[in-house]
Amino acid sequence: MSEQANKPNGLEAVLLLRDFRLLWLGQIFSQLADKFWIILMVFLIAQTWAQSTGVETGPLAGAAELIRERGMSSGSNLAAGQGANEAQLITLLATGIYAANTLPAILLGSVAGVWADRWPKRAVMVASNGLRALLALAVPLMLRPGPSWLGLSWGYWGLLALTFLESCFTQFFAPAEQAAIPLLVDRSLLLPANSLCTATTMVATIVGFAIGEPVLQLLHQFFEQFGVQGGEFLLVPIAYGAAALILLFVKPDEQLRESTGNSIWGDIKEGLNFLAERSNVRGAVLHLVVLYSLLAALYVLSISLASRVLQLGPTKFGVLLAMSGLGLALGALLVAQLGYRFHRRLLASVGLGTMGFSLVLLAQIQPQLWPTLLLCSVLGLGAALLGIPAQTTIQEDTPEHLRGKVFGLQNNLVNIALSLPMVLAGALVSSVGLRPVLLLLALILFAGVLLERPWNIKTNSRC
Repeated sequence: MSEQANKPNGLEAVLLLRDFRLLWLGQIFSQLADKFWIILMVFLIAQTWAQSTGVETGPLAGAAELIRERGMSSGSNLAAGQGANEAQLITLLATGIYAANTLPAILLGSVAGVWADRWPKRAVMVASNGLRALLALAVPLMLRPGPSWLGLSWGYWGLLALTFLESCFTQFFAPAEQAAIPLLVDRSLLLPANSLCTATTMVATIVGFAIGEPVLQLLHQFFEQFGVQGGEFLLVPIAYGAAALILLFVKPDEQLRESTGNSIWGDIKEGLNFLAERSNVRGAVLHLVVLYSLLAALYVLSISLASRVLQLGPTKFGVLLAMSGLGLALGALLVAQLGYRFHRRLLASVGLGTMGFSLVLLAQIQPQLWPTLLLCSVLGLGAALLGIPAQTTIQEDTPEHLRGKVFGLQNNLVNIALSLPMVLAGALVSSVGLRPVLLLLALILFAGVLLERPWNIKTNSRC
């Protein structure tokens, strides 16, 4: 009895597992590299194509000239006009990078999941990071002079192509990593393992975007002291390379399977049939779709929300997102340590209700800084209570030979859920205002609580 009591549990238990620890470390480097890639692209756009000579002729040149004229007319002096011109040009050109990064997530999620099932998980994760490191090494070549198209040099279009390919390889990494976790930890430890991975994802997002540009500058200045230009280009390939090297030593307990002879569509259909048959897994996927739809909508709404707060303003909406991320990370740690004591549906109901009440209060309270920050962090806490148990349920109740397919479909649906609400939320706020939209989202979340029927939960069952 005393031996069982002294046995590690929660985060301590999963971190004692060598292979999971390596997977977690590889995840950190890989996800930081994803953020560093975007930062590097925007950095290069600002340095190379957003200058007055960066856009020469063609349709984009016309757009750039319009932006320049608006910046000049709205600025109080020449410097202000030039600053507005440059900032808006960076936004215009960076939009192409964001689109190239998002499109593969919508198009390839299901297909990548099928291949993640057909190939060894470790090989998929190592190859994904290794190939992305090689792509990053090609980035400096895009700065070489060459022909122009639509007013921009070929290098900008080359960066779009590299970003598209980088995102394609990322789609293979995600389902392979998710499917590898149940191969490395016992079923009883899946909840803390997923909590740690979720917390890591949020922290990597916050830290990656926060330190990316300063680290690029430091690398540039450090190597410049030795007469070497382009030190900033080493950050991304080093991060991806480190992830590939670490993951090479992960040894998942995976059984090699012979090919079934199914087509890719046949495998996707097999995953769809499984979701149709297993209501608990289907419900967990739906929870994640609802969660990421809400988070995507809040990404847009946070600009309007921050503009109501005198101490913030619309340009500092990232502070609200960071507080939500902090709340989600703290919630992930709580779920890791205490979540096993509670029924999954109860956690989901509490998570939905917590997010709903947070949105109601955000819609009703006076726009003051600290109450707004606190409610954003509580919103993130609720997101953890909903999302982590859902991800764990999918891993526990999906057979090993179907995990890649199901996770591929899940990633497909989640990425669609991340895209559509951004457009809809912006349109709704423009037409009816922020408060009605927040209350509408809260109403959807409360409806989700009713569908969970937490009052019917049996205390001796998990699902």
